[in-house]
Amino acid sequence: MLKDIKVVEYATYIAAPSAGGMLADWGADVIKIEAIGGDPIRKFFGTIGVDSATNPVFDLDNRGKRGIAIDTSTKDGVKILKKLVETADVFLTNVRPGGLERSGLDWPSLQTVNPKLIYASVSGYGLEGDERDRPGFDMAAFWARAGVARLTIPKGEDPFALRTAFGDHVTGMATVSGILAAIIDRQNTGKGRLVETSLLRTGIYSLGSDYAIQLNFGRVASTKGRHETTQPLNNFFKTKDENWLCILPRQSNSEWYAIAKAVGRPELAEDKRFETAKDRKANSEELIDELDRAFGSRTLDDWWHRLDEEDIIWAPVQTPAQVVADPQARAAGAFTEMTDSQGATHQTPAGPVRFQDIDKDIKGPAPDIGEHTDSVLSEYGFSDDDIKEFHNQGVVA
Repeated sequence: MLKDIKVVEYATYIAAPSAGGMLADWGADVIKIEAIGGDPIRKFFGTIGVDSATNPVFDLDNRGKRGIAIDTSTKDGVKILKKLVETADVFLTNVRPGGLERSGLDWPSLQTVNPKLIYASVSGYGLEGDERDRPGFDMAAFWARAGVARLTIPKGEDPFALRTAFGDHVTGMATVSGILAAIIDRQNTGKGRLVETSLLRTGIYSLGSDYAIQLNFGRVASTKGRHETTQPLNNFFKTKDENWLCILPRQSNSEWYAIAKAVGRPELAEDKRFETAKDRKANSEELIDELDRAFGSRTLDDWWHRLDEEDIIWAPVQTPAQVVADPQARAAGAFTEMTDSQGATHQTPAGPVRFQDIDKDIKGPAPDIGEHTDSVLSEYGFSDDDIKEFHNQGVVA
């Protein structure tokens, strides 16, 4: 769908490259610019002490791109990058604002090179303010600074780390939405636009409902343990075979009657301690104890049918191994196959959106460092002698 869109990606790690990866999945021509030594995320497994010949973390966000390696600290390196930008639709970067300004690669500078350019900036903390140049990874800016870590942990417990690139991928999805909106705007105005996302702002919006409450009432409820929650039915319960399931009741007493019936305890719905939402909150520990005993009496498979029969909103709490084997995840198109740079085929997560009636195949592997340098430079008008001299001077690899 995006086969006519050209993207120049000047970014490292995950948040911005994941946006480029989604655009590449949908057919955009994404040219990934790396330093001579490559994107640091290529060394992900080495940094955690794991020897691996493949890097599925890198492959996920960089599949289908063309890769070139340039030393942008040199004048010729900047010259090459600006040449690519001249005909690009999108420039995507997560380099810190100050560094871009010093290199002449900031929004005002590239706007003069290409007035129709959509300039997508992904940063830790935004393009304005005293901390605009603070380095920001998702665990720092999205998880900790945005309040997600504090609000996620139950009250009184220690903070814990978020999973790999969780905030990065949320920010990547936000960046893609901004880029596509700017493309539509350009169709109407003929002008490019600065698209700005940050891990901090995305983290805050991800908790938008809680922040709406905080901004209006000056406080927000903390996350509590299972027995202290304000909505005891909105909870997790362990089954006889040591699985967990979660229940998310609709906001009505009729759902409580259905739950009581499903667990084989219809009399609980008539119990004065649990009759109304206020009663259930006041007696939450007793109610949860009753439900724990009920759910602990049967296996997950048993509850699967009983809860579905009553049209209750629920789900099993699955491990990653269970998720990748889940037939419904497969039916939803959550996984696909791709070929890595060594020619091996393996499974990988698909993008977050599926479109009907278009090619579903992932467009090729992630590039090796500088794999397409020479062909891209030739395509953009540099002669064989130019390219040879760039190599000799160490400007490209």
